[in-house]
Amino acid sequence: MGENVAVARTFTATARQLGLVSAVGTVLLSAGYAAALVAGLWSLPSPQQPIGNPWFSVLEIFILLLLPLLVGLMVAVHAWAPAEDKVYSLLALLFMALMAGLTGSVHFVIFTLSRQVDFTGPAWLPLLSFRWPSVPYALDILAWDVFFALSVLFAAPVFRGSRLAGTIRGMLIASGVLALAGLSGVIFGDMRLRAIGIVGYVGVFPVAALLLAILFHRTVPPQR
Repeated sequence: MGENVAVARTFTATARQLGLVSAVGTVLLSAGYAAALVAGLWSLPSPQQPIGNPWFSVLEIFILLLLPLLVGLMVAVHAWAPAEDKVYSLLALLFMALMAGLTGSVHFVIFTLSRQVDFTGPAWLPLLSFRWPSVPYALDILAWDVFFALSVLFAAPVFRGSRLAGTIRGMLIASGVLALAGLSGVIFGDMRLRAIGIVGYVGVFPVAALLLAILFHRTVPPQR
């Protein structure tokens, strides 16, 4: 059954397929990331220590695989958005692309260079470590707690016209607000508070992605 919403003519069958693949992929990879994160944390002898290998490498791979799907999902959202709301969906797409480019660069550099002997000395610790304070950690916070949060908050107004769309809107707002709240870790100098943001993009957003998959499946692309 199709959704009774004013879908833009840009939501073609190709855009629908991209949205479905990206949304389902986001759900599956997020679930895998969450499981690896729990396993990594469980393996630590002390909560103050960073997650080590092999779990750290697994998490890096999940993140790098997830990023293209998040951008693809926002491309589909922009295609789905009614014409009068495309200014919001375009901003959502741009901020998601910024997030993916920034955090992708950070994680790729750490994943590759941290394994090289020449980059394991203490002089490289501020540049190749996720221990706070460090350059990679600050850039990753900017990516997820600012750019990701802005992306989903700008995407939220696009969804209206049905109960399912309204639920997606609420989940996106919750995800964005929680991600922004993760900045409290920087403000108060306590990185444990970043867990609030993690709940937003690892816990809440995959639910929104699952609902987006249902919405895209139900939406019939307009005939040309």
